[in-house]
Amino acid sequence: MENKNVHILTQTPSLANHFVAELRDVQVHGDSLRFRRNLERLGELLAYEISKTLPYQEVTVTTPLAETKTLLLAEQPVLATILRAGLPLYNGMLNYFDKAYSTFVGAYRVEEEHTALQINMEYLASTDLHDKILILADPMLATGRSLVKSYKGMLRHGKPLQVHFAAAIAAPEGLAYVQEQVPEAHIWLGALDDHLNEKAYIVPGLGDAGDLAFGPKV
Repeated sequence: MENKNVHILTQTPSLANHFVAELRDVQVHGDSLRFRRNLERLGELLAYEISKTLPYQEVTVTTPLAETKTLLLAEQPVLATILRAGLPLYNGMLNYFDKAYSTFVGAYRVEEEHTALQINMEYLASTDLHDKILILADPMLATGRSLVKSYKGMLRHGKPLQVHFAAAIAAPEGLAYVQEQVPEAHIWLGALDDHLNEKAYIVPGLGDAGDLAFGPKV
């Protein structure tokens, strides 16, 4: 998919392919620690790629022998995630943007027979977002509705200067919805999959990221 605002790690062979492959592999799914760590490592790679596009400023660093100049981030971004599945991906990004402030959203899909998919958002704890660089991480970009609803809910705390959405895996339908609803967003993906099934799950996907990371819900 040709779009300058969409970046897909596995389109170029790299270690991202290994992390995504293990996230999908049913032989690895019984190991929650491994699953969380692969999401975290993918978050680190996504953070590194995003960092290349952010504003920098020249600073002077004093070494034991001399002074030298280098470029450092002009400001740290705000990292946001959707609980609970987004925590490992967010943690990977926080490993790299280690001075970032954070925002947390509690949003989840409501699946009821004979009704359209609904998204409930019951929790939002946000820092000031006015003129900030916002990176919102959610491992599965399926329909895109929870991501968009969460982002629009955050806007009561200020409009960001830049917005970046990061996901491990996306479906084309969800990607298109996000692009339509938030056209200014830069979208960073581990992989772009084939389609959504009748239950709005990504195919081939990997299953339920929250359950695989933290155990099944009851």
